Amino acid sequence: MADSVEEKTQGMTQSSPEPSTPVVQVPAPAKPAAPAIKKPRQDKPPTDDLGIWRISRRNFFSVAGWASFFVFLATSTIATLRFMFPRVLFEPPSAFKAGFPQDYLLGEVSEKYKDEYRVWIIREADGFYALSAICTHLGCTPRWLSAENKFKCPCHGSGFRRSGINFEGPAPRPLERLKISLAPDGQILVDRAIKFLYEKGDWIKPEAFLPYT
Repeated sequence: MADSVEEKTQGMTQSSPEPSTPVVQVPAPAKPAAPAIKKPRQDKPPTDDLGIWRISRRNFFSVAGWASFFVFLATSTIATLRFMFPRVLFEPPSAFKAGFPQDYLLGEVSEKYKDEYRVWIIREADGFYALSAICTHLGCTPRWLSAENKFKCPCHGSGFRRSGINFEGPAPRPLERLKISLAPDGQILVDRAIKFLYEKGDWIKPEAFLPYT
């Protein structure tokens, strides 16, 4: 009898299951929508607007002022650089060698150095003298006319004798003689920087004539 009671109890337990608790799903709270960002309204420039290139009286004077400043600055810089590196003129030395005395013929008026140094070298029976090939009128270069035994200036017609004395034309004084001597190596040495003037009596000075026989 006890077994029957226990079976009934088990049957009742199996026939009447306990009610299950329903699961209620709570929806997640919706995220608030981000507020819309309003961009400031931008006015479009007119099609004919030149922007910074728009010239007004104020802009004109401003641009002109800056341009003048930069021009002044550039000019000052260039002038300073030129002052730091001055322009130097290189001139040939005033003295030059004119060969050996035996290279010249007796009575010859040598024009070998006329173009380069503007100097004539005249060979006489007792020596040499050097004449400056610069007309004493306006500085032209006269020509030696061997047929007429004279120097003739093509500019204004001044004429000089073989010795250099002026005798025709507007030249106010004779040609200048230059210092002439012998170099240590035996060559004729002419120095154009040292001049001898006839009107001052310089032609009789020893350095105005090179004795040679």
